[in-house]
Amino acid sequence: MKSLLKVVKQNQRLKKIIHWILIPSGEARPRLWVSLFINPFFHKRGKKSRIRTRTRMDVLPFNAFELGESSVIEDFCTINNGVGDVKIGKETLIGMSNVIIGPVQIGNEVILAQNVVISGLNHEYENINLSISKQPVKTAPIIINDGCWIAANVVITSGVTIGEHVVIAAGSVVTKDIPSFSVAAGNPAKVIKQYNAAEKKWIRMNKTVEGN
Repeated sequence: MKSLLKVVKQNQRLKKIIHWILIPSGEARPRLWVSLFINPFFHKRGKKSRIRTRTRMDVLPFNAFELGESSVIEDFCTINNGVGDVKIGKETLIGMSNVIIGPVQIGNEVILAQNVVISGLNHEYENINLSISKQPVKTAPIIINDGCWIAANVVITSGVTIGEHVVIAAGSVVTKDIPSFSVAAGNPAKVIKQYNAAEKKWIRMNKTVEGN
């Protein structure tokens, strides 16, 4: 199967034909027969995982989609693996109206609140003789490690890694990596608090000490 996918990706004409077979022209959502009869053989769903009925699943068989055991994707979300894998760990909550565009990897026991946008995709714009919509896209993986809380209306841009047990404050725009055991806020997001293991306290970056 991997060798077949490699052949398809290297042959642009064949790639376009297969793309049209899987997806109507100008759309991102796969044809119904792909969702019903093809994707279940390629994608992985853990026990007790749930995808609400009003979620838009723009997922295709040629890239991975994984949803771990007891994880939930709430209503009005959009999940897209068209340009990169989307992998979600165990006991993770994808809140209402989230948009996740691969390549994205989300760990275990992560909370995503409402209206979060996580996109591993960027549009190129350098050629001024072409509209941006006609130029190629580029991707860089987003990684969110275990135990994080991503609050409402956060945007996470391509190429970012968020460490373990991180809080991203509501409305933040994350453009750079965030280390483990920290709180980040703002646009662009900056670390405002970190956990001090020796003192067993969360400490603000301005040296004001906060309790747990």
